[in-house]
Amino acid sequence: MGPGESGASGRPARSAASTGLIYAICSYGIWGFLPLYFLLLKPTGAFEIVAWRVLFSLVFCGVLIGATRAWRPLVAALRRPRVVWTMGLAGLLIYINWQTFILAALSGHVVETALGYFINPIITVLLGVLVLRERLRSAQWAAVVISFVAVIVLSVGYGTVPWISLILAFSFGFYGLIKKRVGGHLDALSGLTLETMWLAPIAIVQLVVVSLLTGLTFGTVSPVHSLALVGSGVLTAVPLLFFAAASRRLPLTTLGLVQYLAPVLQLIVGVAVLHEPMPPERWLGFGLVWLALIVLTTDMIVHGRAQRRSFITPL
Repeated sequence: MGPGESGASGRPARSAASTGLIYAICSYGIWGFLPLYFLLLKPTGAFEIVAWRVLFSLVFCGVLIGATRAWRPLVAALRRPRVVWTMGLAGLLIYINWQTFILAALSGHVVETALGYFINPIITVLLGVLVLRERLRSAQWAAVVISFVAVIVLSVGYGTVPWISLILAFSFGFYGLIKKRVGGHLDALSGLTLETMWLAPIAIVQLVVVSLLTGLTFGTVSPVHSLALVGSGVLTAVPLLFFAAASRRLPLTTLGLVQYLAPVLQLIVGVAVLHEPMPPERWLGFGLVWLALIVLTTDMIVHGRAQRRSFITPL
């Protein structure tokens, strides 16, 4: 069926780009509302939530692999020690990200998590220079400098360095870097399965420690609460799979714009729903970060158009 043709129902077939956009919005939309979901899991603490999140993500991945009979990519990856060890490092980084995010969400720092994911694109650019030895354009350097000033302003406003935001930004930035390195050798489902396999022993130890110190809440609060803890695994895997599907269908510029949906939603949740304070210096810091993102995004769009023009040859 070609573009613009109708399906069996008589409606026009949806293009790959529009389908990818739907996947991207679903992915970042879920990530944007996750703080509210984790708050609903109280009285469960952050360490128990992360442990169940890891284990139930692994179970969900196993069910998906079994249902789709997608064992071959996973078995092929397991036969490659370098890929396995690399995914172990990726698992450690995403564990740090998850643990920091949930600790922040449960302790009233959702706005700081939003800042972390606003900063993340800048960190990704910076890692390109430091790790991949990429050369930045002047606009990209301007975005990095503005973001650095923003962190200083926010540090003065907070009275301390915004560690939550920086840990989230750097952990996810390095995680993305590793995923990019192995992206051609591993699909999203196999990758998440390997990551959670590495993290499963840590999660089990974490549950044992929590049970000895405060006791586990799973199965003790209500059936709905226990089901919600199981759902944390599903809500971990599904947006990652949506993201993988979107990245295959959308241009990088479009995906780069949609990624701001998650921190925007987190900021709304933190300010409008949870009523976290937003003094003037915090607004100023956020404003500088947004200015840096505008500079970065504009440069990305302009550079992308210039590259496309360079591929057009005269008849």
